This record gives sequence, C-alpha cells and structure tokens, in this order.
Amino acid sequence: MPDSTVATNRRAYHDYFVEDKLEAGLALAGSEVKSVRAHHVSLQEAYVEIREGEAWVVGMRISPYQVGAGQPALPADRSRKLLLRRREIAQLDRRVRQKGYTLIPLRIYFSASGYAKLEVGLCRGKRHYDKREAIKERDDRRRTDRALAERSHAAGRVRQENRSGV
Repeated sequence: MPDSTVATNRRAYHDYFVEDKLEAGLALAGSEVKSVRAHHVSLQEAYVEIREGEAWVVGMRISPYQVGAGQPALPADRSRKLLLRRREIAQLDRRVRQKGYTLIPLRIYFSASGYAKLEVGLCRGKRHYDKREAIKERDDRRRTDRALAERSHAAGRVRQENRSGV
C-alpha cells in the first residue's frame, strides 16, 4: 500500500529532539474525515495536552468540508480527542511532567484499515545552537552527496568516452 501520509509537521523536527513516537487514533466527525482525506489539515501550531486522564490534540486545524450541504460546520481548530489506552496516557503524563518535555503531533495518516491516525512524538526543545548544528550537518550532508553524484557522473562520462574511442 502506498504511503498514506496526509500531513507532516516538519517544523517539529527543527524545533525539537524527538525522543519517542507513539501512534494514536483520532476521534473525528464524518465531515472532518473527508477534509483530512482531501489534505485540508495543518499540524503547525498543534500540541497534545493530557487533561482528566484523556489525551487531546489542541491547535490542529482541519478546514470545514465544503462539498454538499448537510451538518453544520465544526470549528476548524477545536480540540480533538486522541484514542489511547489508559496505561499509555498515564505513561505519557508521567514523562511529560519531566522538565522540558512536550507532546507534539508529527504526522497524520490513514492506516491500512482506513482509520485516521496521528503520530505523536515525545519531544524535548532544542536550543538555538542545536538548531545551527543541525543545519550545518544537513548542509554538509548535501554537499557530500552532491560531490559524490558529480564524481560518479564524471566517471560515467569518462567510461563512455573510452568506449567510443575518442
């Protein structure tokens, strides 16, 4: 089955160290599922909050589904319940209470069975110098990949010239 990722929160990997990942179901209304399937969802300002023994995703924006007249539109940025086991919620709550940890939605996708899932990351914030270091590593990796590709391309040209007798 092809990758069924609907939206990713790329900013989370820039601003946080993702230490652990967890898959959670989403409690959505029917029109929200249709909007998510149409990729009308944003995770940019979202985070997960644990209140009264339940996990809620706050700030995830799902635009109202426009096609057809039916039920009244739900607010786009309402809190949505995450479907997790009590034991998982308790464990996450303990870990989040540690200083510097937060729960951030990383991506939303559809499972093989067709259910909307949210990948939640247990994250620790990056300092400014950590971000600069990550950018430097990414640039170095790009530079070496580009040099290797250029070198292999040049070697292929030399081999082709040798075959043609030029």
